[in-house]
Amino acid sequence: MAGHSKWNNIKHKKGKEDARRAKEFTKLGRYIMVAAREGGADPEYNPALKAAIEKARAANMPNENIERAIKKGSGEIDGQNFESIVYEGYGPGGIAVFVSCLTDNRNRTASDIRHAFDKFGGNLGQTGCVSFMFDRKGLLVVEANENIDEEELMLQAIELGAEDFSSEDGVYEIITSPEDFNDIRDALSNSGYEFSVAELAFLPQNTTELKDEEDIKNMIKLIETLEDNDDVQNVYHNWEIPDDLEL
Repeated sequence: MAGHSKWNNIKHKKGKEDARRAKEFTKLGRYIMVAAREGGADPEYNPALKAAIEKARAANMPNENIERAIKKGSGEIDGQNFESIVYEGYGPGGIAVFVSCLTDNRNRTASDIRHAFDKFGGNLGQTGCVSFMFDRKGLLVVEANENIDEEELMLQAIELGAEDFSSEDGVYEIITSPEDFNDIRDALSNSGYEFSVAELAFLPQNTTELKDEEDIKNMIKLIETLEDNDDVQNVYHNWEIPDDLEL
């Protein structure tokens, strides 16, 4: 399972997701606003906005929140201007970390990100220092239940052009190319499948284990601190998350 979805699954099981729901909606609102501002308010003609809306719906964001964010992005109602920026660096034990942000204040965000890396045994690097270790992919996650036939879902996903399918720890994970993501997501959705994750993500080409307990603790704190920052949209890394990880 990709580390990104595995981490989300662990948070969900540990009950940490509910405590972050309001913060998550704030971040998703920014994502939708930027997509609407850059490509227009109609998701049928704006693939980025359509992906942002689907991601918000997968997180159970209320429709009124989604509509308000679209209106802010399109200028129909007043809203802040956010820009996209990424930060790259190394966590404890040399783990590659890739952080995507939407911010209205670059200096504030850069200071906060640098402080998090420094505090938990990592270091912020130059642009391009770790991005080559990740591939841009479509990520769809379906939670397993008694109404879903794993083989049927797998065959349908592969026939639609999915690059990979895996089943682990109560979820089915489907990896697609960025180009096929929208079509595969829509086709599976039309077949009745619901996604707990539906997004374009940066997935590591290879993963690295952490043996030292202190490194593991600091890596957890680093990810959590970054995710708690309102400017941070996503944190990607190549850490091989232990199956018995406790948050």
